[in-house]
Amino acid sequence: MEHVSLLFTILEYMATLLIFIIGLGFLALVVTFLVDIRQSKNAIRRNYPVIGRFRSLFQELGKFFRQYFFAMDREELPFNRAERNWVYRAAQDVDNTSAFGSTRDLRPQGTVLFVNCPFPTLDEDATPVGTTTIGPYCRTPYETASLFNISGMSFGALSRPAVTALSNGARMAGCWMNTGEGGMSPYHLDGGADIVFQIGTAKYGVRDDHGRLSDEKLRQAAAHEQVKMFEIKLSQGAKPGKGGILPAKKVTEEIARIRGIPVHMDSISPNRHPEINSTEDLLEIINRIRDVTGKPTGFKTVLGAYGWLDELCRAIHKHGVEYAPDFITLDSADGGSGAAPASLIDYMGLPLSESLPMVVDKLREYELKERIKVVSSGRLITPGGVAWALCVGADFVTSARGFMFAMGCIQALQCNRNTCPTGITTHKAHLQKGLDPTDKAERVKNYVKNMVHEVGVIAHSCGVKEPRQLRRFHARLVTEDGHSVSLEELYSGRKY
Repeated sequence: MEHVSLLFTILEYMATLLIFIIGLGFLALVVTFLVDIRQSKNAIRRNYPVIGRFRSLFQELGKFFRQYFFAMDREELPFNRAERNWVYRAAQDVDNTSAFGSTRDLRPQGTVLFVNCPFPTLDEDATPVGTTTIGPYCRTPYETASLFNISGMSFGALSRPAVTALSNGARMAGCWMNTGEGGMSPYHLDGGADIVFQIGTAKYGVRDDHGRLSDEKLRQAAAHEQVKMFEIKLSQGAKPGKGGILPAKKVTEEIARIRGIPVHMDSISPNRHPEINSTEDLLEIINRIRDVTGKPTGFKTVLGAYGWLDELCRAIHKHGVEYAPDFITLDSADGGSGAAPASLIDYMGLPLSESLPMVVDKLREYELKERIKVVSSGRLITPGGVAWALCVGADFVTSARGFMFAMGCIQALQCNRNTCPTGITTHKAHLQKGLDPTDKAERVKNYVKNMVHEVGVIAHSCGVKEPRQLRRFHARLVTEDGHSVSLEELYSGRKY
């Protein structure tokens, strides 16, 4: 009987608790109903109290459900499932072959097709990617055979374990990594990779107490043997005309110390370098940095207005070819960023498909293509994109988001919120713990290895011995009438 009595007592308590919870829920619904019907800022909630709140919830959840359940493999933007899956499998070094045929539609205008040779290059005749020298007039030129490299992603935009993984992976893969505009952290150096030190408009890492470029800080940066080149960032694909944006919630004490800025305050870079007002100014600062550091120096830009390219080339010939930038990194209007205004990310700048051939042709017109190396950046995360850039005339290709996918990015679109679920772009320790730098470094290495291999497969099918021998006649572009035209014919005689 005692057990029965105890059971009834427990049931009585559970019933009371259930009634209490239901009562609280009903009270919450009543309060929500009254709040919604009396407010005037949201018409849906006022006309449909309580129920109207689900619209915002479904809008937020919709982008995640579409990714997994509704969107076709090649429908999503900025990167579709097919592209992401290729990177995932390449990074895991697992079989990346497909069965039954391609799901890529070859009919839309702008589709790139490569032209296979009737007598492709045999494996035993293939050669490794050749070594290229950047900055032949520098005290310390940079010689590298690296084809595919890590684009600018700063410590701040990325987490400590993510930067550590990239640094170690780059060393193992034999490619370079760009610091991004946030300065050089210990985690960039820890892996032993070749480093391109990016100088953004705020001069993080090489600024004096007044925010101006410091020769002393430049020498200190260049003293690291791993630092191979310096890149002046004029603009970035996702936000031409806007400086870097690191929200206050991501400005930790360590990041503030490295950048030389206040902690827990928005890190907003100027929208351009105040001291670079002209082409002559740009060449002056390139040569100042090169003279101080002794290392190759170039600049990164998104092409928009392009008349200044002629001015740049004429100024170089006026001063002598040794005065030229050692490289130009060309970013695309569809490039990425952790945070950018929609007005710029959607509408500003030229895409790489238009700007890359334009820059390459201008350099060839002024006989500067051998002197100035072209680095292509912007949404090139699969072998087809990289091979296209090489056909057009790029010497190197860099990627940022491709390497984020290699580390496990799921395109959750949380980069600017410090809530990245994979630990890549967050500084919250409980989220970072899911990112094992040792494992992700292996994935970074595998991604580079498989990318170079697959680009080589395309090159050999086209009949050349290594990827840098690809030329414009090796690729065609589908035009408006549904027929394709050779890139060589497409760009031949084009006036810019």
